[in-house]
Amino acid sequence: MKNIKLIVLDVDGTLTDGSIQIDNLGNEIKSFNVKDGMGIAQAIKHGVGCAIITGRNSKIVEKRSKELGIEHVYQGIYNKKNQLELILNDLNISFQNVAYIGDDINDLEAMKLVEFSGCPNDSADEVKKSVDFISKYGGGKGAVREIIEYILKKQNLWGEIVNKYEGVAQ
Repeated sequence: MKNIKLIVLDVDGTLTDGSIQIDNLGNEIKSFNVKDGMGIAQAIKHGVGCAIITGRNSKIVEKRSKELGIEHVYQGIYNKKNQLELILNDLNISFQNVAYIGDDINDLEAMKLVEFSGCPNDSADEVKKSVDFISKYGGGKGAVREIIEYILKKQNLWGEIVNKYEGVAQ
């Protein structure tokens, strides 16, 4: 866990609850959990990068990623393992430097290669059987935050993060 430099995230079912709402004009609507966002932002702020690899294309994902400071966003990806290999090549890191958080069978191949993998508690059974950590929360309900917090605690960073905010409140 000390060597995790990048957290790779799926979107639908992981950062969201998997629901996709489309209005009469064709606009797609997704809900993101602010606690997940805080976890992502803190990881990035403390030197652990984040990337998104998702099978769907959505302007909402671009917007949310930009808000959180996620620089590596790959949408419309069918083969997540191949995309992950490209990212690692670009960043000059190995699978041992990666944590992957996903929820469905299209994440499995990539998840099995990385140092640490996690999923929401409402993930596909096949995913839950193969990951290192199953969150007590569902996708879009704080699962990503819990898993990132777990990683940052193992890296002795979470206490430092919390202490900074406690100092602000005083």
